[in-house]
Amino acid sequence: MSTHAVRGGKGLDARLTLAARNGLAWLGAGLLLGFAVPFVFADTLDLPRDLYYGVYVASVALFFLLWARATNRRLGAMLRRHWRASLALGLVAAGILALVVVRSADATARPEGIDLIAAVLWRGVVYGAADGLLLSVFPILVVFAAFEGTRARQRPAGKLAVGAAALAASLAMTAVYHLGYSDFRSEKVRQPLAGDVVWSAPTLLTLNPIGAPIAHAGMHVTAVLHSYETDLFLPPHS
Repeated sequence: MSTHAVRGGKGLDARLTLAARNGLAWLGAGLLLGFAVPFVFADTLDLPRDLYYGVYVASVALFFLLWARATNRRLGAMLRRHWRASLALGLVAAGILALVVVRSADATARPEGIDLIAAVLWRGVVYGAADGLLLSVFPILVVFAAFEGTRARQRPAGKLAVGAAALAASLAMTAVYHLGYSDFRSEKVRQPLAGDVVWSAPTLLTLNPIGAPIAHAGMHVTAVLHSYETDLFLPPHS
């Protein structure tokens, strides 16, 4: 084996190690953000729910854009990747999650007219999409980016292993985020962890960021319409 080949291999290993370290650093920062925002602004400061959602949505959007810019992730390329499949899978997952809401939550009173429309758009679509972005899109794309250009991304068994790691990262993000709310520091946290498998699937299977937010928004819209006073699907519940 030539000296050049050895040096080239070492250089590649160094780049892969750097990518993995960067991925872990960003994932750690995301986990910190995911816990801190609900813990500080909802649980500690007890902001009004809709104001809190504004803080949360802005924090998630800014953090995701910072990650994309710092790691040279092109949003246009990500959005075009298998977008039809991601859209279709997102709608299917949204339907499944909507059914879960209807079957597991009691129907409650809800506002009417413009107030209901505003709640659907803000609490359902916007907040739901932000949840999907933080809990699924970000951790999944970070893990896959950490293995970009490796043999693991080129072999079926390796892809499955990376996918499993990405799903584990999404589950960790979902757990940490919900633990930021006092009422989820109990066995109740198991319910969003089960839901994570469904709402993460569209982005996990396509690596397109639109699928998971669509699925999550579908769940939140259904919660607004069916169980507006829910104690599960639209935290915080204080």
